[in-house]
Amino acid sequence: METIYLGIVIFLFMLAIFDLLVGVSNDAVNFMNSAVGAKVARYKTIIIVAAAGVFAGAIMSNGMMDIARHGIFQPVNFSFYEIMCILLAVMVTDVVLLDVFNTLGLPTSTTVSMVFELLGGTFILAILKIIGDETGLLTLGDMMNTEKALSVIMGIFLSVAIAFIAGTVVQYISRLIFSFNYKKKLSWTIGIFGGISVTSLSYFVLIKGLKSAPFMTPEAMGWIEANTTMLVTACFLFFTAFMQILHWCKVNVFRIIVLLGTFSLALAFAGNDLVNFIGVPLAGFSAYTDYVANSNGAGVHDFMMSSLMSSAQTPAIFLFLSGIIMVYALATSKKAKNVIKTSVDLARQEEGDEMFGSSALARTIVRRATSINEFMVRVIPVGVRRWIDSRFNKDEVILENGAAFDMVRAAVNLVLSGLLIIIGTTMKLPLSTTYVTFIVAMGTSLADRAWGRESAVYRITGMLSVIGGWFITAFVAFTICALVTAIMFYTSFVGMFIFIGVAVFLLVRSHIQYGKKEKAEHQDDIFKRMMQSKDKGEILTLLRMHFQETMTSYLRFSEESYVKITDGFINEDLKLLKKAMNAADEQKKMLKKRRRKEILGLRRIPITVAIEKNTWFHLGSNSCEQMLYCLKRICEPCKEHVDNNFNPISKESIAEFLPIREELCTLMERTCASIEANNYSEADDILVKGDALKNKISALRKQQMNHMQEADSTSLKASMVYLNILQESQELVSIWRHLLRASRFFQSDYVPQEVQQQAALVRE
Repeated sequence: METIYLGIVIFLFMLAIFDLLVGVSNDAVNFMNSAVGAKVARYKTIIIVAAAGVFAGAIMSNGMMDIARHGIFQPVNFSFYEIMCILLAVMVTDVVLLDVFNTLGLPTSTTVSMVFELLGGTFILAILKIIGDETGLLTLGDMMNTEKALSVIMGIFLSVAIAFIAGTVVQYISRLIFSFNYKKKLSWTIGIFGGISVTSLSYFVLIKGLKSAPFMTPEAMGWIEANTTMLVTACFLFFTAFMQILHWCKVNVFRIIVLLGTFSLALAFAGNDLVNFIGVPLAGFSAYTDYVANSNGAGVHDFMMSSLMSSAQTPAIFLFLSGIIMVYALATSKKAKNVIKTSVDLARQEEGDEMFGSSALARTIVRRATSINEFMVRVIPVGVRRWIDSRFNKDEVILENGAAFDMVRAAVNLVLSGLLIIIGTTMKLPLSTTYVTFIVAMGTSLADRAWGRESAVYRITGMLSVIGGWFITAFVAFTICALVTAIMFYTSFVGMFIFIGVAVFLLVRSHIQYGKKEKAEHQDDIFKRMMQSKDKGEILTLLRMHFQETMTSYLRFSEESYVKITDGFINEDLKLLKKAMNAADEQKKMLKKRRRKEILGLRRIPITVAIEKNTWFHLGSNSCEQMLYCLKRICEPCKEHVDNNFNPISKESIAEFLPIREELCTLMERTCASIEANNYSEADDILVKGDALKNKISALRKQQMNHMQEADSTSLKASMVYLNILQESQELVSIWRHLLRASRFFQSDYVPQEVQQQAALVRE
């Protein structure tokens, strides 16, 4: 029996390793998004700074894991078996849940997930114990602490409201002081800003990051609290002078602030959130050692866990190993980059590919905000408005190569996040690090006018999606953990081993699927280069390459899908038809994203060239969309026909159709090859043969309609579907002929006369 539970404890530690890997991947956004977004240094350098902070925070933590020992449940009223059920369910749920969020690229709170998993597991067992209690003396309050859950929920609302307002106001003031061309506006202000920033971050490290360090005795903390004013004043005077001197020495003070802020938040994260990753396994280990040492023959159902009421010091080896694993996860995790990308993209200064769509709530918020802005424009004097606009002149923005926003905003993000967390700690308000850092970044991006009318609805939808995910985390964590705990409780070792296997399976499958997804949705290097380039000639070249990729991709897809659909109808393969329908829907979504990217590129080339290419761009883009609609119009009747098990198409119809299909596919392949090679010497021949093919299909349609008049009623439904295939095939030929013309004129310097006239009018 003891051996089995030892195995469970070992598995808890194995899950803790996974938890550290996936948890750090998600929480990396808390302290790395500003440095990565502003490109203050190479990614490797940022990783090194963050890793140093993480490792220092981990090894200096005193390992007080009280929340996992008795912060949620009252262990005196739970047996060893019940505690092990709760702890194992928590770890299984936590690892899988965090991995899902990482895969989706959404930041969430490890604190919320752990707290609500413990609540869910404790709640269900408490209910079961109350139902089975013959004395009737047990109450829910005797077995669980609901105050922690309420404090976490309150923390969500407080974090969102306070951080967003503070981020917006502080960044607005900072931008008025420094403007987007901040290098010309520094003078003496940079010393004061640097002094405030470094002092705030230093105080943050002392109060939030090092409060649990072994050398931080109660006496030391008491002295710091008693002399806070003197310490803050002395640090401010020293760092103000020091930063001003560095500025005079041509050192970028903002870069120092951002890197120091990254280190500080990483240190605080590791020091305070380590319990979220290893607290539960350590509680399980402590429970196991207590049972082995003190059970004296008592059964697992009878031995109560009073020992967990005491606080426990974590051995240094666990802290050291945890620090190493966290550093490794930070340096190697691709999912960490995915989560950081979500936060950075939502805060991006310039337009680009938007990760999220629009929502009704976001559209409503944008309309209300637009109305308020119009009112403010009318109220604010013209002179004041012109001066404010001059400070927000985006043409003067100083961005490092590939940066999403500048160093001023990055510094404000980190310093303000640290200050708000300090204030929350001092006032005993449960402000989450994840929530504060993310929402501050959203507030500062709004103040920087990064949310234009073209992108605001997408950015707000993204922010609401992330915030909604936080609440979903709490609900899902509570529900799933409660369910898993109940099943384990009734099924004993069988249920435990099944869920252990399920957790391992889900993690492995998630890793494999994520690799496939990453490979399929690889970084669009052409688009990135197009948005980073300032050379309009280079942008036009890259836009042509991007457009070329789009055309060839959708031509190939259309040809392959057309063959699959018609084969599915001929062979009565319902599965193939369903796959083709789903693939068309996915391609439609991808086309929308690619079109948005190309329009952004079109807006960055000279206006005269844009006018010349605009017609052909939209003709090509609309042709791709029409091909997808055409394929769906072919697929839907075929799928319905096969699904209803109606009579199949006649062999005579198949025999006359297949040569037509072969000719159509051959011409599409030739078209694709011409576009891919950017060689249109055969374009005229392809267009002529395409026109001839349309005539053949038209003749076949008329022939088929004559057959339908003479055929019996049993084959009428199949004949109708076949007639629809011919009609849509004819339309498909017309569409790709338009696409070939569009690509030909978009890629070449040919300009129709009417477009030349429009361009001349613009120049005049």
